[in-house]
Amino acid sequence: MQSPVLVISIQSQVVYGHVGNSAAVYPMQSMGLEVAAVPTTLLSNQPHYPTMRGRVLETDLVADLLLGVEERDLPRSAGAVVTGYMGSPENAAVTADFVRRWKAMNPALIHICDPVIGDDDLGVFVADGLIDRFRDDLTPLADIVTPNQFELGRLVGERPDTEEGLIEAARLLSGRGTGRTVVTGCVLADTAPGEVETVTIEEGRAHRVSIARIPIRPSGTGDLFTAYLTGWLMRGESLPEAAVRAAEGVRQVLLRTTAADVFEMRLIGD
Repeated sequence: MQSPVLVISIQSQVVYGHVGNSAAVYPMQSMGLEVAAVPTTLLSNQPHYPTMRGRVLETDLVADLLLGVEERDLPRSAGAVVTGYMGSPENAAVTADFVRRWKAMNPALIHICDPVIGDDDLGVFVADGLIDRFRDDLTPLADIVTPNQFELGRLVGERPDTEEGLIEAARLLSGRGTGRTVVTGCVLADTAPGEVETVTIEEGRAHRVSIARIPIRPSGTGDLFTAYLTGWLMRGESLPEAAVRAAEGVRQVLLRTTAADVFEMRLIGD
């Protein structure tokens, strides 16, 4: 019997709710993946509550956990490493060092970077210096980058609002002439009213999928999307097809959440 594909997922963790690894691990496991989850934060809940406990984890601790992952030789056999919310520029730096070292030793390792920075309605919600670390350290190491439209604009300096603008932004982000980028939460100049798009950019071409906007705004949808995207990629789907399937996965979760009339995403179906 073939062993499941291993994904190393480096991002935030909460005790209650579904953001970061707390949104990503179960969907990837449900798709048959083995997940080694490395936390960058440990919080009681996401910040949209009256109180929040816990903290961004100390960089020495994150580095020590990553060393433990290396001592188990997990990156040598892993199919992908996912990086998301870092918590601090220092955590981003040790994560980038880990990814850089292991991509050199395991060329088959795919790095999927979700540059968690902020969103249109919240603005930038990460520590000073993290945009620089994503732009200069983590996204240049990535095989695939999954920003939302706001984050892509912060990374390249100007928010792209057209298909051509997204293609150029992806090129700038990658620094390699073309960039494999999946942009979520897009409302472009020609997006139909009441809809939101996911745009995949590969080899200088854009592949667009549009769905009707669902009138709720739970946290963690980007983390969930990247998890589904990773799962479909590990199953052998092309990047555009994986993005279509991931967008549908998120849509189904949001429909369940709406039907249940709850604040946190309803990851598990009936």
